[in-house]
Amino acid sequence: MIDKELLKETLAAALACGGDFAEVFVESRQVTGIGLEGGKVERMQSGAEAGAGVRVLAGEATAYAHTNDLSRDGLLRAARIAARALDQGLKKYITLDLTTLRPPVSFAVQQPPETVPAARKAEMVMAADQSARAVDEAVIKQVMVGYGDLVQDVVIANSAGVHVEDRRVRTRVVVNAVAAANGVMQTGTEAAAGVMGFELCERHDPAEMGAVAARRAKALLTAKPAPSGRMPVVLAGTAGGTMVHEACGHGLEADLVQKGLSVYGGKLGQEVAAPSVTVEDDPTLPGRYGSYAFDDEGTPARPVTLIKNGVLVDYLYDRLSATKDKRESNGHGRRESYHHKPLPRMGNTYIAAGRDDPEEIIREAGEGLLVRKMGGGQVNTTTGDFVFEVAEGYLIRDGEIGPMVRGATLTGNGPEVLRRVSMVGGDLGFTIGTCGKDGQGVPVSDAQPTMLLGRRGEDAPIVVGGTQATGADRASRAVEALDPWGPEFRLRRIRRL
Repeated sequence: MIDKELLKETLAAALACGGDFAEVFVESRQVTGIGLEGGKVERMQSGAEAGAGVRVLAGEATAYAHTNDLSRDGLLRAARIAARALDQGLKKYITLDLTTLRPPVSFAVQQPPETVPAARKAEMVMAADQSARAVDEAVIKQVMVGYGDLVQDVVIANSAGVHVEDRRVRTRVVVNAVAAANGVMQTGTEAAAGVMGFELCERHDPAEMGAVAARRAKALLTAKPAPSGRMPVVLAGTAGGTMVHEACGHGLEADLVQKGLSVYGGKLGQEVAAPSVTVEDDPTLPGRYGSYAFDDEGTPARPVTLIKNGVLVDYLYDRLSATKDKRESNGHGRRESYHHKPLPRMGNTYIAAGRDDPEEIIREAGEGLLVRKMGGGQVNTTTGDFVFEVAEGYLIRDGEIGPMVRGATLTGNGPEVLRRVSMVGGDLGFTIGTCGKDGQGVPVSDAQPTMLLGRRGEDAPIVVGGTQATGADRASRAVEALDPWGPEFRLRRIRRL
C-alpha cells in the first residue's frame, strides 16, 4: 500500500522540528452494511475509504494529523503539520531502517466477505427477519436486523524502526425483535461477530438467531416483575463479560489510572478481588471479535494477566502510557480509524474459568436472581460504582431456577463485587460489543464463567432493582434504532488537510 522509502521519508519529516517519537498509520478499508426494518432492507452500504494518520510525541505532548491523500505530497504535508504543532525550535535529521515484524498469530478467513455477493448477504438478513416473525406473528411487532463486514488493510511504521503490514477481517450480525401485547412491550436481542469472514453465518445461523431473539422478547411479555433489594446473584456464563468489562476492565486501562480516574490506581500488588478471580485480556484468541495480531501502534498482540488469584498485577498499556510508567507497551493501543490517535483499550477481556459446577452454584445461591443475559450499563471508573440492566433473568428459589422476571437492574461497586465472588464455574461464555471511549468505538469481546456473587445468609454485594407488581406495570424503554454497522464499519465523509 505504501512503500518503505516513503514511510521513512514521512517519519523524517514528522521529526524535523524535534520530538521523541513519530508514527505513521495507513489504513484502507472496504465495508458492507445492510440494515433491515419493517420487513424490508432499508439501508445498504458498500464502499471503500483510505487514509493515514501521522503522530508525533514530545514528552507527554502529542500532535496528530490525518489525511485521505496517500500520495507523497499528501503524507509529507500531514507529517509537516504534526511536526510544526510540536515545534521545539530545532532541526532534527534522522535516518532509520524499518524492520518488518512477523505477526505473532494469524486468523484464517474461509470466506472473504468481498467474494460473497450482496444478494446472498441480503437473503441472510431476510431469513433472520422471517424466522423471528414466525415465532408468533401476533405479538412480534417489529424486527430489525443488522449485518456488517469489514476488510481492513493497515501499514504501521514508526521511528523506533518498526514496520507492520496487517489485514483484518470482521463480520457481525445483530437481530433485535420487539414483542407487544396488552400494553406491554419487550425486546429481545441476539448477536454474533468475530474476526472471520462470511463463515460467521454458517457457525451462527442468522435464521436461528432471529428465532432466539423473538422467543426471548415473547417470553418477557409474561415474565413477572423483578423484585427489589439485596440478594445473591448468579451470573451465568451465557451472560457474557459485561460485568468484568465495565466494572473492572475500563479501570485497568493505564491512561485512566495515570489521570487519577480509576479506582485501581496505586493498587498494584494488592488484593482487589477474591482469590478465585483471575482477569485476563487476550487479543490473540482465535476468531473473537476483539482479537488482533498487532495493535494499532504495531505492537505484537499478547495475552496480559491483569488480576491473578485476586491480586492486581498489571494494567493495559499503549506506547504513550507505557512511556510514562517507564515500561514497554503490552499491545493494547487501539484506535477506531486513521482519524484517531491510539488509546489503551481492551481486546478480549475475561474472568478465567474456575472449578465449580454451574448447577451447584445455583443450588448454593438458595434464594436470589439468575442472570442469563446482560443488557446495557454504565460505570464510574473513579469509584467503581456501576448499574446494569438485565436482559434475561430468573428468580432462584430453594436452589432451583424459578420463573422469568423482567425489568431488573444490578447496582453495586466493581471492586466490592469482585471481592465477594464466592464461587466460579468451569464454563466460559463470550459476548461481543463495540466499546466506546473518548469518542472512539472499537470491537471487543468479553467473557466470564458462571459466578455466585455473595453467599446465602450474608449481605449481598449487589442491589437488585426491579418493578413493582401493580396494575401500572411499566413497559420497556423504547427501542433505539439498530445501527447495522457500528463505528468500525461506518465510512466517514472525506476530509482533507
